Formats: sequence, C-alpha cells, structure tokens
Amino acid sequence: MAGGHFVSQGGSGNYEGRVTPFVVITCLVAATGGLIFGYDIGISGGVTSMDEFLIKFFPSVYKKEKDLSGDSSQYCKFDSHLLTLFTSSLYIAALIASFFASATTRVFGRKVSMFCGGIIFLCGAVLNGAAMNVTMLIIGRILLGVGIGYANQSVPVYLSEMAPPKIRGALNIGFQMAITIGIFLANFVNYGTSKMKENGWRYSLAIASVPAIIMTVGSVFLPDTPNSLIERGQQEKARAMLEKIRGTENVHEEFQDLLEASETSKQVQHPWKNIRQRKYRPQLVITLLIPFFQQLTGINVIMFYAPVLFKTLGFGDSASLMAAVITGLVNVFATLVSIFTVDKFGRRALFLEGGAQMLICQIAVGSIIASVFGVTGDGTFSKSLGNVTVFLICVYVAAFAWSWGPLGWLVPSEIFPLEIRSAGQSINVSVNMFFTFIIAQIFLTMLCHLKFGLFFFFGGFVLIMTTFIFFFLPETKGVPIEEMNRVWKAHWFWGKYIPDDAVGLGHGKPTSHEV
Repeated sequence: MAGGHFVSQGGSGNYEGRVTPFVVITCLVAATGGLIFGYDIGISGGVTSMDEFLIKFFPSVYKKEKDLSGDSSQYCKFDSHLLTLFTSSLYIAALIASFFASATTRVFGRKVSMFCGGIIFLCGAVLNGAAMNVTMLIIGRILLGVGIGYANQSVPVYLSEMAPPKIRGALNIGFQMAITIGIFLANFVNYGTSKMKENGWRYSLAIASVPAIIMTVGSVFLPDTPNSLIERGQQEKARAMLEKIRGTENVHEEFQDLLEASETSKQVQHPWKNIRQRKYRPQLVITLLIPFFQQLTGINVIMFYAPVLFKTLGFGDSASLMAAVITGLVNVFATLVSIFTVDKFGRRALFLEGGAQMLICQIAVGSIIASVFGVTGDGTFSKSLGNVTVFLICVYVAAFAWSWGPLGWLVPSEIFPLEIRSAGQSINVSVNMFFTFIIAQIFLTMLCHLKFGLFFFFGGFVLIMTTFIFFFLPETKGVPIEEMNRVWKAHWFWGKYIPDDAVGLGHGKPTSHEV
C-alpha cells in the first residue's frame, strides 16, 4: 500500500462514516431478540421450584423435596430426568432449528428469520401457559426452542453486519444485554407469581409471549442489512441502506468490499463443505470451542436452576427466588460493563479477567458447600454463610456477564467471511445449544453424585478455557469483518493456515483499492 491515502477497512481499519442514531436504534430493536432467550433461561428454574407446579407435573420430585420419600440428601432432592427434560428439551430443538434458520437467513434475509423465530416462540409460550400435562409442556418447550434457534442464528449476524466496526462490539453485546434483562425479568416474574394462591406458574410461562411479540413486531419494521440485500441481488437498495446507516454518501470503499465479498460468496456452492477448508480452520476451531467452553463455565447451573440450587442449599421458597432475582440484577449491570469496555479494552482482556474471577469464586463456593454439607448432604447454612455464598455467586455471575456471556456470541459472529457466515453462525448456535442441552439435562444428577465437587468440576474447565484464550484467540477489537484474515495471518499459530493472498478481504481476495 504505497503512496496513497484512503479511508478503508484494509488501510486504517475504518471506513468513512459516523455512528448514526438510525443504526443504533435499529441494532437495539434487533437485540430484543435476546429477550426471548433470556426470559426462557430464567423462567424454567423458578417454575420448577414452585410446589404447585411440582405437585401437578412432577409429584415424585415434590415428595423428595419435602422429604416424604425418605431421601434426606440435600444434593439429590431435585434429581429427576423428566424434570430436567422440561428445561433441556428446548435446547435440542434450538440446535436442530438453527440449521434450518441458516438457510432462511441466507435466502430470505436476517429479518425474516427473526420474524419466523418470534412467531414460533409465541406459539410455544401460549401452549406452555395452557399446559394440562407433561406432554403439552414438552411440546411447548420444543416450539420455544425452535424460535430461539432462529433468533440466535439471525440476530448476532444482523448486529455484526449493521454496526460500524469501531462500535460493533458494544452494539452486538446488545443481544447479550437483552438476554440478561430477560433472565432478570423472568426471575422477578417468578418471585411475584409464587405469591399467587394458584396457577402462578401458568402466568410465568405464558408471559413469555410478551418478548416474543416484541421481537416479532420489531422485525417487521427492521431494515435488512446491506450484506443481506447484496446477497439477494438488491444492490441499489443495499447502497442506499449503507448510506443511511453510515450517515454519508461516501460509502464507495465499503460498498465495493461488500460487493466483492458477495461475488466470492456466490461462487461457494456448498458453505458447509467449504467451511472445512484449511483457510477457514482458525474460524472453525474458535466457533466450535467458544460456545463449548461458554456452557462449561457452569453459568447455566446458576441461570437455569438458581432457585432450585438455593433451595438445595437450604434457602426458603421466597428467599431462593429473591436470591435468583439478585443474581439476575447483577447479570444485567455487569453486562453494561462489557458494553462500555469491550471496544476499549478488547475481547481478550475481558475473557482473561472474567475467567480468573470465575475460577476464584467457584473454588470458594465449592469449599463453603463442602464445609457445610460435606459428602452426606447433611447440614444447614447459617444466615451469614448463606449471604457470603450468594455474594460469591453474584461476583461469579458478574464475571461471566462481562466476559464469556456476551463475548461467546460476539466473537464467533464477527470472525467469518460472508460466504460461510450463515453456516458459521449455525455451528456457533448448534454447539451452544447442544452443550446447553447436555448441561441442563445432567446438572441435577451431577449435583446428586458430584456434590460440592461440581463447582470444582466447572472451575477446572474455566482454567482450561482461559488458558486457551490466552494462547489462541487474537484480538478482533475494531477490525472490520471483511478484513479479519489479517488478524489470523499475524497470529503465531493460526498464521500458517491463512494463504498469503488472503490478507485483504475476509473472503480471500485483496481489496480492489489496495495498491
């Protein structure tokens, strides 16, 4: 690049343009797709701790919880595969749906995928609220999962494509922010409905229709991304949209790069086959491991089963639900920290700091539970020690909320070139959902058998994943999506996988304006 001055992705890392109110509002509306995911994560744990719900659908669990079955172990009171299937069935459905969502996102656009997800989720919420038996509950959960599969596949890609590179992290984390708000609202709703004399659980489950309606209606009014419009042959609309979201008519450089990316992507007939090529090895490995590690932080033990976990630790019904509300509130505010720091300090710094903080808290919580309950599960928390445990869990949740929570969605969504982006995001969602399903399905059994060692188990994985980030994840802060290959090329390990001519556009071709 000798001699010339330009404002481009390839040269300075920034195209000409500004952060417009239009793009900020658009991304905020799209990010509300995270509400449906968050509300569902938060609602199931509270509902499964309600006596009326257990008596109606899972009477054997209710007997164990009240110690009517003779099993006195604190660790095993909620161990039921049918009960965990109620929580986990959603995530296996989301896994399968994400593959269909990939095709929808590519052929019809990101906003159509969001709309489909919202409608299907709405049907599931209505069915759950009206459930008369376990079969209706599970079918409703499966529909919720399909909706979440579509939302999680399309929303992060939409946000990454609309946002200017310099604030892409903050806007993309809007999705995670919506998830945390959904979790908090679910915990708050559960606390309120638990006070009702009857059918409180029905209201908790049916209120999931509210975020579904917000997402569905919002998607109708959202514009499509320039990338998606180009992908579907609507170049003039794409240029007009790019000018609108960048706040300038001088978008030639960026528009040309998007056109070139699209032309290359059209030559890729089989993205699922091409994603296995050597030159995409760094992105593929990162997109497989980050969602895998994200679930093995142990966060969903807290988010799915917070009230159940707190009841296991000896908290009363109201106290356990209130403790879940507190952790949900911490989750929201800590995610704000990520929004304001991710584009300043970078992805790696948050990953590493969050990992260290989570590890310390997990070791401390495991040690406290071991000292109180031991191996037999006999014991009772004192009020002061219970408060310390809740505090440590909140510090742990905060660490996740500004690191692995949002970055687990942000990083995979921003590292793929256009020609394999929808396939890459589907892999991200499906791996995430698969291991979410596994953890949700086996957690209560693991708690029964591993006891306090469960926290050390997840702590060990946090140590492994933090080490992986330190050595193998390059910094992607402020790097335009179509220029990401220069980051991989410069990496000590991944550089050998990237062809020498792939340091221009992310799809492997140099930019037309690079000289």
